[in-house]
Amino acid sequence: MARFVFALACALALLASSVASAAIVKQSFNVNNLTVTRLCRNQLITAVNGQYPGPTIRAREGDTLVVHVLNQSPYNLTIHWHGIFQLLSAWADGPAYVTQCPILPGKNYTYRFNITGQEGTLWWHAHVSWLRATVYGALIIHPRSPLSYPFLAPFQDVPIMLGEWWNANVVDVENQGLATGGAPNNSDAYTINGLPGDFYNCSQNQIYKLNVVWGKTYMLRIINAALNNQLFFGIAKHNMTVVAVDASYTKPYVTEVVVVAPGQTTDVLITANQPVGSYYMAATPYASAAIPFPNTTTRGVLVYDGYNSSSAPLMPALPNPRDTSTAHRFFSNLTGLAGGPHWVPVPLQVDQHMFVTIGVNLDVCAEGITCQGPLNNRLSASMNNESFQLPTTLSMLEASVYNVSGIYTTDFPDNPPVKFDYTNANISLDLNLIFAPKSTKVKKLKYNSTVEIVLQNTAFLAIENHPIHLHGFNFHVLAQGFGNYDSVNDSKKFNLVDPQLRNTIGVPVGGWAVIRFQANNPGVWMMHCHLDVHLPWGLAMAFEVENGPSPSSTLPPPPLDLPKC
Repeated sequence: MARFVFALACALALLASSVASAAIVKQSFNVNNLTVTRLCRNQLITAVNGQYPGPTIRAREGDTLVVHVLNQSPYNLTIHWHGIFQLLSAWADGPAYVTQCPILPGKNYTYRFNITGQEGTLWWHAHVSWLRATVYGALIIHPRSPLSYPFLAPFQDVPIMLGEWWNANVVDVENQGLATGGAPNNSDAYTINGLPGDFYNCSQNQIYKLNVVWGKTYMLRIINAALNNQLFFGIAKHNMTVVAVDASYTKPYVTEVVVVAPGQTTDVLITANQPVGSYYMAATPYASAAIPFPNTTTRGVLVYDGYNSSSAPLMPALPNPRDTSTAHRFFSNLTGLAGGPHWVPVPLQVDQHMFVTIGVNLDVCAEGITCQGPLNNRLSASMNNESFQLPTTLSMLEASVYNVSGIYTTDFPDNPPVKFDYTNANISLDLNLIFAPKSTKVKKLKYNSTVEIVLQNTAFLAIENHPIHLHGFNFHVLAQGFGNYDSVNDSKKFNLVDPQLRNTIGVPVGGWAVIRFQANNPGVWMMHCHLDVHLPWGLAMAFEVENGPSPSSTLPPPPLDLPKC
């Protein structure tokens, strides 16, 4: 009896400690127009709280985040909390017309969710149109107190947000591309924490500066918030040690260059151990497709305390933009920190196998109109030859909960309708294969089922690395490679011991990746390409995860202030 009482007391003390260490973190987002000066001109943008990038939110694992959003911009708006699981809070996930209708101009909505089983670097961004070009910020989740990192704590942690800048209204840029059926205009600059750096015109004083103390170690929380470009990142004379990706710890991996796809985050440790001086940090594009891209460089500068010289900083040697081998070596050499904080072992029993082709397609131009896409057609995109189209009258999650028909169907295919030589460049303009019908289809999943997906790139129009983001879950990256996936031989390469955990995977150019996740979160969850040019074209689908058998596995009803369409 005494032993039972002691055990009960210990359990209650642990529970009390857990509750005491959790907090409610509140934030207000006022979204409005903001005029900023970049590249020799004043530009009106949409921004949060008058900041570009937006405010950094810091919380701890176990905290509840409450963000009041007031939309005073002229555009419909939602906020997506990129990488947050949203366990039993799918209403707060944010993709427009998937989990909510947009917040209309002049209206407001409060996002409420708990941060459960996650720590590291995530971020938030708009999930309507191209607004996330300027509506974004870091979401940093510290370990629950009094816990710490699975490595020596750094002297300081610093968000490094990589972005893209247009000398134009980004909504107009997107709309012009959609109206003509062709590709939208490329960006005019890349940015580090909102600043283009001194490589660009009129930007000598618009360069991000990080002051460091010799001998100290810093954690750089690198976030690729660019719309349409993967990026190489490096710092002159300083090695980086990767310790986490997408808020999941990795085995330490030392590298001179980091590759981040749009949507991905990478935490690196650097030690200020070089001669006192100034050193450029820089980002250049990794352009996997043979199409025009903005081939420029954004630079910041790392400056040691006590350095007063006016000498030009040293520049890092970054790869050629077409250097797929370097990008693949980085992506494929990362492994998860098995047994570390919040590590989830790979589920070995698979309930649902899927083979999903991804790529750019064509759509027939409306009669009487000449489109600017290839063969005078309209550019499109698809998964398994289904080109995803968002509803407009009701969110998919509301339709699911209230059993409203006509919003979507549950017949997204497990396999492509036709098998073909997926990565053969000769199919680039095969008119028998390249057109994909528009649809709004989901794949229905049983609660707690384990899903394995082969993501197979295709060679339609232009072979390209596609960063595929899954809402609501992390997934294990079991393997990745080039060419057509071979179920007999490539499955032997699966890492079932310590694969990296991610929420966004760059599917290799002309290749494939295999991911596996457990559908333990009821709701409607989007999976889409995080190159924003491809999203309105249709490179997306969604999963509808059924409720589980208990109240703790059942999605609660929507909040009262959920926006209406």
